[in-house]
Amino acid sequence: MQCLITVTVKLDMTKSNGQQITLSRSALRRLREKEQRYNTILRAAKLLFAEKGYHQTSIEEIADASEVSTGSVYIYFKNKEDLLIKLMQEIGHQLRQLLGDEFRKSGYSLDSFRNISIAFLKDFCGGHPEWLAIFFRESVGQSTEVEEQRRQVFTKVTQDIKEAFVQISREQGIDLVDDSKPELIAVCIVGIFERIAFHYFLWQDHPADIDALARKSISYMLGGIDRLLKD
Repeated sequence: MQCLITVTVKLDMTKSNGQQITLSRSALRRLREKEQRYNTILRAAKLLFAEKGYHQTSIEEIADASEVSTGSVYIYFKNKEDLLIKLMQEIGHQLRQLLGDEFRKSGYSLDSFRNISIAFLKDFCGGHPEWLAIFFRESVGQSTEVEEQRRQVFTKVTQDIKEAFVQISREQGIDLVDDSKPELIAVCIVGIFERIAFHYFLWQDHPADIDALARKSISYMLGGIDRLLKD
């Protein structure tokens, strides 16, 4: 799990003569221990939310799985909802990084759309069912704050795909007469990803053949992109 807490010694922590303060080894060790405890609690919440469900999981169960006291959980997180939001931030970051890596590996060509689809289906949905369960199932229908976090992630992913498509168009010499096309393509791709995640991975538990599903969805998306570009 990527660390979501960053311990930083600010540059303005100086003595009056301008000399920078250096933390002792014991102080650094305590910071590392806090960081490790934070991530342990978050990891336990992720597994429990995915397995039992958000509403069926208690702070006491998370504390027990983390081998810390209930009070320790509240030192790092305001409440259970805060844990869910932090997990969504992590999952959103991982999804954007996964798709971004595939765009870069493909050299920003039209094949990038094939690669990001395979990565989403095989690596994100198939490889990390706990991410899938939390982001597409457990975070749905929650508070305004949770829904806002979902919106932010979807908006950022859509913007990433839009910007990648604009770059691909430049590389391929595609004339985008209508500026709305990149955004429409990105919105449609994200929408397809979301419905596939629900229909095949959550409602049907798991598709029998992810490779076949990837090929068919890719053909559909690429056909739509090609038609829209010619329109």
